[in-house]
Amino acid sequence: MPCSYPLQMERARELTGEVATAELPARAGSRNTRVLVVEDEHDIAALIKHALERSGDVQASIVGSGDAALRAVAENPPDLIILDLNLPVLSGTEVCRILRGRPDTANLPVIMLTARTAESDRVTGLDLGADDYVTKPFSLRELSARVRAVLRRRTTMAGAKPAVYNSGRLMADFDAVAVSVDGAAIRLTRREFELLRFFVENKNRVVSRDRLLERVWGYDRFIETRSVDVHVGRLRAKLGPVGTQIETVVGLGYRFVD
Repeated sequence: MPCSYPLQMERARELTGEVATAELPARAGSRNTRVLVVEDEHDIAALIKHALERSGDVQASIVGSGDAALRAVAENPPDLIILDLNLPVLSGTEVCRILRGRPDTANLPVIMLTARTAESDRVTGLDLGADDYVTKPFSLRELSARVRAVLRRRTTMAGAKPAVYNSGRLMADFDAVAVSVDGAAIRLTRREFELLRFFVENKNRVVSRDRLLERVWGYDRFIETRSVDVHVGRLRAKLGPVGTQIETVVGLGYRFVD
């Protein structure tokens, strides 16, 4: 996208020296965490790469189009993607939709980075499955912190989640990203799937709306608790007869009854 942020870029260059140097968690062993920066404005992409790599344990690569992003993910899957939305060839929203539709990339962390600041754009991005949504102009220090937060959250969830849940009627394979009720496949959005997984991880416990926001949405400051109710309602409807396993606990939140 054409650069229309001269003041932003000046401020971003100033912030490059302020980037926190706390380490990013790697998935396994001691290898570097791989981050793919998908941004067609080279100056912005270079600043992000520099900010992330300052800690010494991050390897950031850059591509400038949506189709190049998909090729890069297929050839060398990263640990996280920073994804601009206004990209040539394929838009960032289309890239995210494709990634979430493929079993091998359905759980790949994505942070959307864009000049689109409308609430509808943020909601669309998060509902497509983005783990976070950062708007331009942005602080490099904050972006680095959000990258660390997303990776920590994913590491925690990966360590805690069961691979398969089977109650007899409801079956959820969290590795294969597959859900069925009475043997019939159920199509869930990314957010609905994450909700179900968190409910299963915390079955028979009351979880508050605030906790769901923190663990499933990443506690994005633009998302309100009523959005949780809407998504839970949709999840219940799609689960049909087993949707009653998700109980509303008045004044407290929800409970998944096993």
